[in-house]
Amino acid sequence: MRKLLKKELTLCLHPAAVMMLFLSALVLAPNYPYAVSFFYLTLGLFFICLEGRENHDVIYTLTLPVAKRDAVTARFALTVLLELVLLALVYGFIQLRRRILPDPNAAGMDANLALLGEGFLFFGLYHLVFFPSYYRDVNKVGVSFVKGCVFSAVFVAADIVLCYTLPLMRDVLDTPDPQNLGAKLGFLAVSVAVYAAGTLLALRISQRRLEAQDIR
Repeated sequence: MRKLLKKELTLCLHPAAVMMLFLSALVLAPNYPYAVSFFYLTLGLFFICLEGRENHDVIYTLTLPVAKRDAVTARFALTVLLELVLLALVYGFIQLRRRILPDPNAAGMDANLALLGEGFLFFGLYHLVFFPSYYRDVNKVGVSFVKGCVFSAVFVAADIVLCYTLPLMRDVLDTPDPQNLGAKLGFLAVSVAVYAAGTLLALRISQRRLEAQDIR
């Protein structure tokens, strides 16, 4: 697996995915829907899979002495690595924003710990939308990305609307840190659990679907 991950990093990592990590700095923008920064990374993941299709990456990987399920696990490992780097950067910019621009955000969740929880929640659910569809047919990556875009649009829209209408979000989570810190940490913990469960479930489904494919 270590060698497969090295192959993912050296042969499959698209420059767009690295560039999207720096869009975590959008947390510093006033009155911006910060959940969109999570979507930008999925655009990078799309380019990874698209370039892999054009370069016949799956066919190449399966000529190596590895199982199909290991090829899927390596792609998930690359994905999780990128997501954790993005979320770490988001956390850093959240702390910076608290010091230089403490004003509340009028376009969705404030830059706080709950936003970090939203990131884990977003990615955990996105894995269930994108990857099982992608590994149903790795040549139809565009179809999977469209499904992911629909999910992303609904997630971002729900974030904005619920921050104005749902009391838990409006009065408790969508507040500057360190207000309601216990509730925000609880939300973050639940989101991390959803991320782990969603990722593992998406991995298992994706492995089965790739194993069922006749790759040519």
